[in-house]
Amino acid sequence: MGGMIDLPRIRERKFVFADRHDAGKQLAALIRSVPGVRCDRVLAIPAGGVPVGCELARAFGSPLSLAVVRKIRIPGNTEAGFGAVTWDGRVRINESLVRALGLTRDRVDAATEETRRNVLGRIACFTESKPFPDITAEEIFIVDDGLASGFTMLAALESVRSVGPASVSVAVPTAPSSTIPLIAGSADRFFVANIRSGGRFAVADAYRQWYDLDDDEVLRELSDGMCSGPVFRP
Repeated sequence: MGGMIDLPRIRERKFVFADRHDAGKQLAALIRSVPGVRCDRVLAIPAGGVPVGCELARAFGSPLSLAVVRKIRIPGNTEAGFGAVTWDGRVRINESLVRALGLTRDRVDAATEETRRNVLGRIACFTESKPFPDITAEEIFIVDDGLASGFTMLAALESVRSVGPASVSVAVPTAPSSTIPLIAGSADRFFVANIRSGGRFAVADAYRQWYDLDDDEVLRELSDGMCSGPVFRP
């Protein structure tokens, strides 16, 4: 697999992006600085990945589609997860974390089913259940507004590869240094503008303006010019 490409001038720095659109523009500039990179389609992970993906789609003149993926949340924790469910029904569980947390199989199954319903609801809301785009032989970029553990992105990579694209690159504005080997070892290329190390990492710390996008905001983004186009089916 390919290596990782970042922006050294903002390495280890916080609050380097005004907002998600600014992050997308800086990320697009980083990608375009590498000769020979092609982007036939951008796949954005909603909600936060959509504004970032829109800027990449505009920069490359590429269609934007959605990769609806949701982390399976740890019971009692709204931020961390122990797995992920993707738009095509795949479930990826971090079994070592499940064991460390002492979660019973019943709790794992219940959380997974809740996440599956959430994914289907998002597909219905954002995509109107349009058919999966034919990405055979396309150069694909999967985009989010940042990575934490990288497990959700890894699940998205697995599902995208299963349908036969020519290559799959990952592009995110920010990620912890600990996640770099995991994603760089699975993607053909890995672009991450802002890398930070240290004990505590929060995606939000890369942004001066940060909030969770609601469904209406995502739909407005998708209806804006280059952000419209074919999307994934359930």
